[in-house]
Amino acid sequence: MIIAKNIHKYYGDVEVLKGVNLTIKKGEIVAIVGPSGAGKTTLLQILGTLDKPLKEEDYILEINGITLQGLSDKMIASFRNEHVGYIFQFHQLLPEFTAIENICIPAFIGKKDRKETELKAKELLKFLGLENRMNHKPSELSGGEQQRVAVARALINNPSVILADEPSGNLDSASAESLHKLFFELRDTFNQTFIIVTHNEELATMADRKLTMRDGVII
Repeated sequence: MIIAKNIHKYYGDVEVLKGVNLTIKKGEIVAIVGPSGAGKTTLLQILGTLDKPLKEEDYILEINGITLQGLSDKMIASFRNEHVGYIFQFHQLLPEFTAIENICIPAFIGKKDRKETELKAKELLKFLGLENRMNHKPSELSGGEQQRVAVARALINNPSVILADEPSGNLDSASAESLHKLFFELRDTFNQTFIIVTHNEELATMADRKLTMRDGVII
């Protein structure tokens, strides 16, 4: 479902990724671990089309059968909205909007039908146990609830893959455990694919595969 070959990335004179190769199957939960500065987040950003590999290298990046190298920025932005969901360490919810409004934003950007989007958002909120919190703003939600809203936002466009960067890093242990279980429930229910960058050893051990990065390569 995801094929990445010979992925290189420089920041200035520093080579952050040194020819990373990675293949991920549909419905797989893959954890990427390693020390700070190993290149984990940079790799995640490239897989999610938020950044680009070094174009001078002969690389391959393919997601859900679509080859991304050579696409225009506009086409990549459209692909990202349709195929990729994101969950960050800090939920990145917009404080002026309610839970359901935050969830709907990616679909509205993709010009999806409003009524269908709101219905889907309500279904996701119910699945996540937040149906009674849909009209609450982020400041009225607990940390765990905020992160679940962020999960629903990542799911609203039925993405091919969800990329999560330290998704439980800002949560207490009980909320983190609940979030980790949710990822596997989503995989089992919807065959959802996850790539998770984490320092949480418990989550990494639960994953179908644990990949370790060090000095810009997967070892």
